[in-house]
Amino acid sequence: MAGVAVAVVVIGIRLCAPVIRSYYHSTQMWTLALDTTTRRGGAALALDGEVVEEIASAPDRSAAARLPGELMTLLGRHGLHTGDLDVFAVATGPGSFTGLRIGIATMQGLAFATGRPLIGISGLDALADIATRQGRTRVATWVNAWRGEVFAALYENGRQTVAPVVDRPEAVLVKMTGSPVIWFMGDGAQTYRSNIAAALSAGAAFETEPEPLVVGSIARLAAQAARAGANPAPHAIVPLYVRRPDAELAKSRQRG
Repeated sequence: MAGVAVAVVVIGIRLCAPVIRSYYHSTQMWTLALDTTTRRGGAALALDGEVVEEIASAPDRSAAARLPGELMTLLGRHGLHTGDLDVFAVATGPGSFTGLRIGIATMQGLAFATGRPLIGISGLDALADIATRQGRTRVATWVNAWRGEVFAALYENGRQTVAPVVDRPEAVLVKMTGSPVIWFMGDGAQTYRSNIAAALSAGAAFETEPEPLVVGSIARLAAQAARAGANPAPHAIVPLYVRRPDAELAKSRQRG
């Protein structure tokens, strides 16, 4: 990835051979997670899958300006160095393309330098995980895609039942029927709350904090994946680019 070299220069770490060690500490596993895809963004540190600290990024500074300082400060508060970590995790989208590239490149640089795995977690999965842990059965995760559209996915009992799409809110809502109540999460749900309420009425519910920090959930999900045997090399990270089929895009351009 073109952005990797830039991130490594900023971090000040010399790349070593990308040999990914397949072990985790027998008594404990440290996971460092980063999210640069959402408006708030943030970093989190987890021990054995439990979040030790989760921080929001400084909103007045770009991701390029605040990284890797935020990560190093977080580790320093807990007496850790990058070599003490077992797993790196990063949000893979959907979201800002620039933020996505910076986040992935930063964590790839750290993972390459330490020989640790880098696990990618979808922001939609992270939002659903937060709601599921609160006891919600059906969860709709909506992220603002701008231009009057949302990135959306649907989950039931923690399992994704409708794959991520990007479309107009009304086009997504027309496919949402049945029971129980659907709980909506994400900044897209906040932006289009009135549309959702009008379409689903009592069939929709909203979390009191619809735009929570997701990076703690990213750390938890990555730790779970690592414990289950996931050990991906840093270069294997796959961003989540959600887009409509070319045929639909062509129709939209014709209508426009």
